[in-house]
Amino acid sequence: MVTKGVTLRGLEVFEALAASGSVARASALTGLSQPAVSQQMKNLEAALGVELLDHARRPMQLTPAGRSFLARTREVLSQLRLAQSELTVMDLAHLSTLTLGMIDDFDNDITPRLVTLLAESMTRCRFRLITAPSHEISADLKARRLNLAVAASAGDSIEGVLEYPLARDPFILVTPRGPNEGAAALDRLPLLRYDRDQLIGRMIETHLKRHKAEFPERFELGAHQALMVLVARGVGWALTTPLGYMRAARYHDRIGAHPLPFAPFARTISLFASADWADRVPRDIARTVRELLQAQMIDPALAQLPWLEGELRVLD
Repeated sequence: MVTKGVTLRGLEVFEALAASGSVARASALTGLSQPAVSQQMKNLEAALGVELLDHARRPMQLTPAGRSFLARTREVLSQLRLAQSELTVMDLAHLSTLTLGMIDDFDNDITPRLVTLLAESMTRCRFRLITAPSHEISADLKARRLNLAVAASAGDSIEGVLEYPLARDPFILVTPRGPNEGAAALDRLPLLRYDRDQLIGRMIETHLKRHKAEFPERFELGAHQALMVLVARGVGWALTTPLGYMRAARYHDRIGAHPLPFAPFARTISLFASADWADRVPRDIARTVRELLQAQMIDPALAQLPWLEGELRVLD
């Protein structure tokens, strides 16, 4: 039996405060007033009989009990959000055709669930799914071969296409575990680069040049999993994102993930829709993808890499 006074709203407020360390920011995240946020947190701590946050510090910090409870809170909220996304009714029955492009980063976790939900909503629709890297999806959008697409944003607008931001995916450093782990790898091992034809490869190279970070040209790979395998085998180090890192779960015992040793940067994952599409359809699908992202990828990533709190997040 759940302790009296432990409410879903209280758990959501606690999660928001843990992420932001600020009542004002938690208020913005939850849509509650600042006094309501403070009261919800007070009620939750009273119900549990422990302090979850050190309220005297700015920004607020988790207590040891708070760190432990946060992990369980995320599990509970993750499952509730996943259940909500599965029950979400999208009004797609009127569609006759839909061609959807999905970034290949989502092949394992997001795409299968999203396609299942879409199939249940589109009872008379001819449906086509394409999975590809972001640069190929962008080309298909420009050529009007897709109605909707989920991909990394290149930061420039596409004529006749609307963008709905879904998530912020910051870049991180991945290195082999062991003596060459972390920043030490940069001096001892080569950089394993993404293929520059790919959007992620171009983003990384642009950032390195902007900050005058130069590394020898030795490896350039077009396959994300191949790059992660080489890191796991100690061949070199790489820059990727948490969503990319989570795709390589089988190698996590041999790959260490770390904050960048230089200026941070991030990519935005967005839903793109042809401007002639009804606004309600892309908004419904964007909402569902955000819920799936939070439950299937972001919450598990934050459980492993808590230092990404506030950096890896969904975007409204």
